[in-house]
Parts: sequence; C-alpha cells; structure tokens
Amino acid sequence: MARKQKFDIVIVGGLGHVGLPLGLSFANQGLNVCLYDINKERAEQVLSGQMPFIEYGAKPILKKVLRNKNLHTSLDISVVSQTKYIIIAIGTPIDEYLNPKVRAFLELFADLKKFINNQQIIIIRSTVYPRTCQQLTNILNKKNGPWHIAYCPERIVQGYAIKELKELPQLVSGLTPLAQAKAAKLFSLLSSKTIKVSIEEAELAKLFSNAWRYIQFAIANQFYMVAHDFGVKYDQVRQAMIEGYGRAATLPSAGFTAGPCLLKDTMQLVSFNRNNFLLGQAAMMINEGLPNFIVEELRKKHDLSKKKVGILGMTFKADIDDIRDSLSYKLGKILRFHGTKVFYSDEFAKDPTFISKEKLIASSDIVIIGVPHSNYKKVSIPPKVHVIDLWNIIKKGTK
Repeated sequence: MARKQKFDIVIVGGLGHVGLPLGLSFANQGLNVCLYDINKERAEQVLSGQMPFIEYGAKPILKKVLRNKNLHTSLDISVVSQTKYIIIAIGTPIDEYLNPKVRAFLELFADLKKFINNQQIIIIRSTVYPRTCQQLTNILNKKNGPWHIAYCPERIVQGYAIKELKELPQLVSGLTPLAQAKAAKLFSLLSSKTIKVSIEEAELAKLFSNAWRYIQFAIANQFYMVAHDFGVKYDQVRQAMIEGYGRAATLPSAGFTAGPCLLKDTMQLVSFNRNNFLLGQAAMMINEGLPNFIVEELRKKHDLSKKKVGILGMTFKADIDDIRDSLSYKLGKILRFHGTKVFYSDEFAKDPTFISKEKLIASSDIVIIGVPHSNYKKVSIPPKVHVIDLWNIIKKGTK
C-alpha cells in the first residue's frame, strides 16, 4: 500500500548544480518540492533565500517559492517515502584511473529501498553508465516490483539551467510504460517538448552529447597547437574559415576544456566500449595536455624559475563560480614544478589565496587567460607583460 504523500517531488541530491535548479523550476510551477541532501550548510543557505552557487535567473524564483511555501529541504533520507515522484540528481564521478564509479550510485538505492514502494515513480536525472538503470531493479528486488523507473538525463549548461529547462526538449525513457508516461507528463510542465526514447537510447544520447562536445573542443585545441608551431595565430585562421562559410561555423575557439562532465562522460564511453573509443581517448590527451603545451612553449622563451606568472580565471568555464576539475589549477601546478611564482585571480570564484586582477597584472611578468570571463574583455595589460590568450578575449592594443 502506498504511503501518505506529503510532497509531489523529492529530489535526491537536491542542493547540487542539477537538483536545485530543477527543484526550483518545478516549485515555480506550483508543485510541492522537497530537496533532500546531506549538505546542511547549503540547506540553511537555500532556506534563507540565498543561492549557494551562480545560477542565472534562480534567485527571484527561490524567493518566490519560499514565500509560497512549496519548496522545502531535508537532511533525512526517509523523506523519499512521502512523495509521488523521486528524482535522483547525484553526481556520478570517475575514479583516479578514469573508470566510472558506479558503486556509490547503486549503494544509494540499497539505502533508498527501505523507504520507497512500487507505487512511486523514480526518475534518474544523473548521468549513468550504460545499463545501470537495468541493474536498479535487481537492487530494489524484482519480487516487490514492477518498479517504475524512468531515465531523463539532464542536458543543461551549468549556470543556465533555469533558462534551458524551458527551452530544451526533454529526453524521457522508462523501464515500464507507466514510468515513461508519468515522467513525460511531469517534464511537460517545464518544456514544450518531450522526446520518448528507450532507456538504452537515452543513456547513450547523454554520453554521446558530452563526448561530441569534448571531441569538438579537442579538434580546436589540436588546431591551435598546429597553428602555433607553424607561426600562425589559430584564431585568425578560424575567423577566415567561418566567415560566410556555414560548414565551418561550429568550429570552436581554443581553450581549456574541463569541468565535471565532458571528460567524465567521454571516459565512461571509453570504458563501456572496452577501451576502443579512440577518438575519445585522443581528445582526452589533447585537452588535458594543453596546460603542458603552454608551459613548454613558455620555457622556450623564458627561464620560468625567474618569472612571475599570473593566471586570470580559475573556474572551469566563463562567468560561473565552479572550480571543479578546472585546468587552470593543473597549469599552476606545472608552472610551480618549474620554480615559477604563480598568482591566481578570478571574477566569480572566491578563495582567500586569490588576488585581484589588477594586482595580478601588476605583479606578473606573464599573464595567462585561464577562463574567458566577460569582465576580462576590458582589462588593460601593459605591453611589457607577455600574454597568453587562447580565447582571444583581450582586445587588440591592450596586450
């Protein structure tokens, strides 16, 4: 028998970069949402009306749904027994050997099964290793089923979920027809279009999307290295290629390709395809090797043990405050290995060791643009300072 339902939705991992914007969006549609998480500090912050990270457009919605009393938080996992829909939005990282860490995800369900029943709809929002969804029925015990499990992968760009949840089609799959139908109905509250696919198609679509982007960025970074070795500026070649020529229009600029998703999901495909995903492996070598390339090029011109290098931008992408897996830190470590004095600065991330961009520029012999934050477009750097600007964000005449 189904237990009493206090909430419409409980989101497990509800205070993270995926769960919180999703919860806000559903609460903004009038649903009664509870965010379950283990982060007490974040829970207190959210309940006070403050976002724990940058998410554009989220703060006014947060204040509204708190005022309307249809957004709640909980630190008690048993809260999942009090809802119709359970959405899983926890992180699914890879280990130090670049293999997917599936155990923690499966162990979560071993804990959840004490509190859930087969009348509920369980929606997986996390990125999962292929066939993980099928394994969940074994953990939950088939005898107590059928379990209504849907897989609806998130595909938003971090920092812009509130906007993109309205605009992007939602992929919806389910282990049962009921799970798929109910999940499609729920997500239709946010998006004007849902696309019904099989579980296997949804699992691969998510991984393929991020691997495709990762490979695109790797091509740009490889082109940058080739052009640099040839004595040509890659960005000028790129501009000549894309101007009025639609077939090259999607060619990205060069730059650090990092964060908690693109490399991780590419490596999940490598593992799933028995280490035969050669394009993905090559992309990893190129993107992760870019900091080393920059340092080696600098060593050809400078004795780095006698230089001061400033890195502008420590987050993994522009105009957000998330430093997870940022390659700016890898760059700093390599420079320090060669005896370099290194300074860090960022416009969005906060750290007591960071200095202002003005002080960094004044103190450095070499400045490297780690992330193309919009605030850097007007920065002024003296001609005597050697500037490395893969993104080509510094205007001409300021270098």
